[in-house]
Amino acid sequence: MIFKIEGQPQGKGRPKFTRDGHCFTPKATREYENLIAEEYKAAKGETLDGYIRVNIKAYYKIPKSTTKINRGKIEAGIIKPAVKPDIDNVVKAILDGLNGIAYHDDSQVVYVDGEKLYADEPCVIVEVSHYE
Repeated sequence: MIFKIEGQPQGKGRPKFTRDGHCFTPKATREYENLIAEEYKAAKGETLDGYIRVNIKAYYKIPKSTTKINRGKIEAGIIKPAVKPDIDNVVKAILDGLNGIAYHDDSQVVYVDGEKLYADEPCVIVEVSHYE
């Protein structure tokens, strides 16, 4: 199953704590995880059993200030987006958004591949499949 999440890739936000010690996920992270789940469902994704493989390609918008020379390097794949959020936080947000939707529990995920790239329009392309 391959699906697309429109917009700039987002990472998993750090948990917030209340004065009385309760922990909660930031609102922006919850909303992004809900968007991930909705996009998976809209793509007719099923809940998978067994071992799971997840491939993530996070596409960041090419900055307007990019020179023609650097744009050519970006298009050739020489320059990558070494920008926030970190790829591990993007992966965590995707896996948590798919938890209970694409698989019963994220402990089923035994292989993850994540990559940050540039594109004219930002998005995240996610592939979820059985691990053979």
